[in-house]
Amino acid sequence: MVKIGIISDIHSNKVALEAVLDDMPDIDYLVCIGDIVGYGPRPAECVEIVREECDVIIQGNHDRDIHNPEVYEANHMAYQGLLHSASELSDEQSEWLSSLPAQKDAPANFRAVHSHPAVTDMYVKPDDFPEMYKYTETYSGLILGHTHIQHAEMVGKCIVINAGSVGQPRDSDPSSAYGVVDVQENTVDLRRVEYDVEAVIEDIDDIGLPIESGWRLRDGW
Repeated sequence: MVKIGIISDIHSNKVALEAVLDDMPDIDYLVCIGDIVGYGPRPAECVEIVREECDVIIQGNHDRDIHNPEVYEANHMAYQGLLHSASELSDEQSEWLSSLPAQKDAPANFRAVHSHPAVTDMYVKPDDFPEMYKYTETYSGLILGHTHIQHAEMVGKCIVINAGSVGQPRDSDPSSAYGVVDVQENTVDLRRVEYDVEAVIEDIDDIGLPIESGWRLRDGW
């Protein structure tokens, strides 16, 4: 029985990442769907944990733009978060993020991509999952991230999954999100785990990141 753990959109939230890994049941593979850095206070620590724990790692848009934070100037939370991430990461860590693939085959004939399989940085929200049929014909599963919204759905014979966000949920549930796929049963366990949100908010404030980046963690928005 093969089981695949899925984590995504960690956004430098080490406390949430550790809570998820502590809660994770026994799995055979762990897949990270990107956005390891950005927004939060602990990018370097999150990078090292992901590198140590994950078997497949996809590049998210914040990972890709670690050297180009100005593209997020219109969003001061994202902009300041990337500036902080760039200042905290070593040159080697930054180069590693830049080298990650935008999408990649995962175990058990699954395809992993951070945003949209054909359009870079496009959000694929739950209502859009049926449209993914055109990208699923040769795969058993399609794993997505980027929206921070947890959802799974059968599209034809393929299961389409967004495990939600580890470090910054946006589906009105502040608890950290992840998923576990049972390949034989073709089922997904979409899981949530509480973590010390207030400790992360305090860390964000102490570092001088926008306090809104902490407040949003309380409500999952």
